[in-house]
Amino acid sequence: MSNTQHLQDFTTQVRRDILRMVHAVNSGHPGGSLGCAEFFTVLYQHQMQRKAGFDMNGIGEDLFFLSNGHISPVFYSVLARSGYFPVSELATFRKLNSRLQGHPTTHEGLPGIRMASGSLGQGLSVAIGAAQAKKLNGDQHLVYSLHGDGELQEGQNWEAIMYASAKKVDNLIATIDYNGQQIDGSTDDVLSLGNLKAKFEAFDWDVLEITEGNNIEAIKVGLAEAKSRTGKGKPVCVLMHTVMGNGVDFMMHTHAWHGKAPNDEQLANGLAQNKETLGDY
Repeated sequence: MSNTQHLQDFTTQVRRDILRMVHAVNSGHPGGSLGCAEFFTVLYQHQMQRKAGFDMNGIGEDLFFLSNGHISPVFYSVLARSGYFPVSELATFRKLNSRLQGHPTTHEGLPGIRMASGSLGQGLSVAIGAAQAKKLNGDQHLVYSLHGDGELQEGQNWEAIMYASAKKVDNLIATIDYNGQQIDGSTDDVLSLGNLKAKFEAFDWDVLEITEGNNIEAIKVGLAEAKSRTGKGKPVCVLMHTVMGNGVDFMMHTHAWHGKAPNDEQLANGLAQNKETLGDY
C-alpha cells in the first residue's frame, strides 16, 4: 500500500523513531535524518521494486546505497518498518554489540544494508559498480543512491561523476540531499558548492530538481520522472531541496542539530509535533 495517507503516517512514525533512537543513547544525527524522512518513505514504500526477503546479490530488484551514512537513524527506521528486521531492534541503536551502529556496517549481516559507510564520498563509486554489475547480469532493475550536499566537497565524488557519464551508466539515479547545511555551518560558508545543476550537467548527467523535498507527492512525481529518464545513455541526478530537521520546529533551518541529541524536554516537544501513527517500538 502506498497511498498518500499511509505514506504520511509512515513518515510521522519514522520521525518519532529518529528522535527516540538518538535521545536514548544521547548520540546520533537527527537533523539530516528528519530532513530525509519523506524521501526514504517514498523510496521504500512506493518507488523501488523490492523482492521479499534480502540477499546481497540483489539480482532482480532495485538497489539502494546510502553514502552519507551518519543519517542511519532514518535508514534503520525505514528498513525495519519495511520488514527487513524487527522494529523492536531499533531500541539497540548505537549500543555495544548492536547491529545498528552509528554508520551502517555489513559485517553483522543486517538485512537491507549493502555497504558500510564511514568516510564520506565513497557511496557513488559503490553504486556505479552495482549499476554496471546489473548491466553485465542483464538485470533491468535500477540502482538508487543518496548523498549529502556537503559530502560533495569530497573529491572522490567528482571522479565517480565523471566516470558514470563516460561509461553511460544510465541505470543509476543519484539523489542529493540539498539542504545547504553541514556539521560546521552552511555549505555556502564552509565551502560553496556553486551551481550544482550546472556542474552535473557539465559532467554530462541528466539533472532534475525536486524543489519541495519534504513533500511526499512532490517526491513521488520527481522520482517517477527520474526513473523515466533512465536507459537513455546518461546517469540521472536528482537535486532534492530539503530542510534539515524538518518536522520538528526547533531543529529546522539550522546545522545545530546535525549531530546533537535532544534532551528529555526537547524529545517530548518533538514527539508532540509528531503523533504516534504506526506504534512506537
